Amino acid sequence: MLESENVGLMVWSPLAGGYLSGKYEGPDVSEENRRAKFDFPPVNRERGSEVIKVMREIADGKQIDGEPVNVAQIALSWLLHQKPVTSIIVGAKRPEQLRDNIRAAQIRLSDDELAALDGVSRLPRSTLAG
Repeated sequence: MLESENVGLMVWSPLAGGYLSGKYEGPDVSEENRRAKFDFPPVNRERGSEVIKVMREIADGKQIDGEPVNVAQIALSWLLHQKPVTSIIVGAKRPEQLRDNIRAAQIRLSDDELAALDGVSRLPRSTLAG
């Protein structure tokens, strides 16, 4: 709809409160983390885990200026590849987080990588029909 109406989208909380950074997924995640205490914004963890898995696979094969790319950078880059997205609003606690977020704009995703991310993140048809 945004494309057909020629309307841009500014994305707030593009990493879903840090969830899409991948740091809250996996066996080594502390039960004392921020999202365990206050799960905001709420996410569908089952779907989110699948999205993070694909983003990890993509990140593992990429570098920026010789430095490895992380899951958060792939999430931000994917958003920046979407035609309606004009800007994203990022937040960072530390300067290196801000640097990583800004560097996401340098990542180029292939058509296959974009298709994989689109496929795994697409809402199920039952959700759209309701």
